[in-house]
Amino acid sequence: MLQEQELKTFVEGTTNYFEVAAQQPASIGSPYLSENPPAVHDYTGVISISGKREGVVYFTAPKAMLTVLLMKMQENDFSHETMRDLVGEVANTISGNARRDFGRDFVISVPSVLAGERPEIPQKPGARSFVIPINWRSHSAKLIVSLT
Repeated sequence: MLQEQELKTFVEGTTNYFEVAAQQPASIGSPYLSENPPAVHDYTGVISISGKREGVVYFTAPKAMLTVLLMKMQENDFSHETMRDLVGEVANTISGNARRDFGRDFVISVPSVLAGERPEIPQKPGARSFVIPINWRSHSAKLIVSLT
């Protein structure tokens, strides 16, 4: 189970990502614990974690949010492939930044990306997840951290 300071690492990584990449901060809602896998949006970037900690970190966002984020990044390709790349990049960047705080025993995978309704998120049975709500402009997304 994550300690408060460890959870803070992911919150700060998320706010930092939006400040740098979108040049516009995101507001973070109160993180909460979920017994069941949380619902996901249109696109989900998943990072598997191994080493001292095991589990997954994933960023899930609606297509509309990713489209506006791409526009803020001066990108004009809004294809399915670009959306997949972006959601994977967000998950990878946030997890990579967390690795700096957790150390080299926090091993992150290459991102896998899921799209569409009700994708299967790889998660250990009985694992509990911290859900970090993200609000940016008029859009909502989530960062989910499920680590043992």
